[in-house]
Amino acid sequence: MAKPESKIIPADQGETPGNRQRVSLREAFHERIHANHMHGLWELASQMTRHPRPKMIPYMWRWSVLESIIKESGEAVPVGDERRALQLFNPGLGGRWATTNNLIAAVQVLLPGEVARAHRHTPTAIRFIIEGTGAYTAVDGERVYMAPGDLILTPSWSWHDHGNETGETVVWMDGLDIPLIQSLEAMFFQFYTAPQVPASRPPNASKQLHGHAHLSPTWVKEKPQSSPLLLYSWDQTREALSALRENDGSPFDGVALEYRHPQTGGPVMPTMACWVQLLRPGQQTKAHRHTGSAVYNVVHGTGSTIIDGQRFNWSKGDIIAIPPWALHEHLNASSTEDAVLFSIQDTPVLEALGLYYEKALEEKDGHQEVTSVFAAT
Repeated sequence: MAKPESKIIPADQGETPGNRQRVSLREAFHERIHANHMHGLWELASQMTRHPRPKMIPYMWRWSVLESIIKESGEAVPVGDERRALQLFNPGLGGRWATTNNLIAAVQVLLPGEVARAHRHTPTAIRFIIEGTGAYTAVDGERVYMAPGDLILTPSWSWHDHGNETGETVVWMDGLDIPLIQSLEAMFFQFYTAPQVPASRPPNASKQLHGHAHLSPTWVKEKPQSSPLLLYSWDQTREALSALRENDGSPFDGVALEYRHPQTGGPVMPTMACWVQLLRPGQQTKAHRHTGSAVYNVVHGTGSTIIDGQRFNWSKGDIIAIPPWALHEHLNASSTEDAVLFSIQDTPVLEALGLYYEKALEEKDGHQEVTSVFAAT
């Protein structure tokens, strides 16, 4: 006859008066500290993870979907006090106003003849122009005219409005640090007293003053935290990419360039970095991870980005969100044409706090195994 298995009863679960008393005492204690808005560290220890475990997920918004919704928004939503900007909410963040933990991306459209009312806010903002030429963003009274591929800055607390005096519809990607500012409880917002701020400087004045590589005006002593150069034109960006195209570049990012503050050499914004990177035909980068998050916009080409084993196949106009500490690598699928990606990143925040870490994938020659392929809903 088989011997019955012995059953071990935990010390606090046995059916004895003493154990029942201990359980009752523990429950009463926890109820009391919770009622007084306290928690024991022993209840929170699981939140001290061995590595980052972001709530946001990798995600991609396809241009084909964005474009159709943009066209529909032009008819369905008038430009009033607020912009006609489609905010890209990350599905992993539970309805939070955020594309990544620290950044929000949006796609904004301005129809011919429209003006988006002047306002200012503490979040910093960038505009990366996708389609259309000749519209403008006016920043503190300086009109900055747009062309596809241009990067336009709106520093924190700068008055800004948008206008389109052309016959073309203009579309751009917005990037702001709103989630970070909300986390810090530092949000301020204000409308200007009129629809537009009066012109106080010539159009593109900041480019005339600060847009000369390695040469700065000696009479300008102020060095603001955000770049005083408001327009980084695509012509200059394309020229720089072309000049460096044959360099090896980064094994993880290809020929990657960062837009820089012309006076300090630092990032264009204290909370946001902007990059542009070129992948040569057939190039596949190696995988790495870092504590910063990023949002990519495909400027040109076709290819894929593998994020934690999931393949995201992209083409021009697609927007991709990469979480902190997610392994990622890029591939240019074309054998004849370059691929170009623009991105916003929260790297400056982490670097300023001493929290930026980066690690390469050492296994499998630096490449991930693809376990799934992203399919947009």
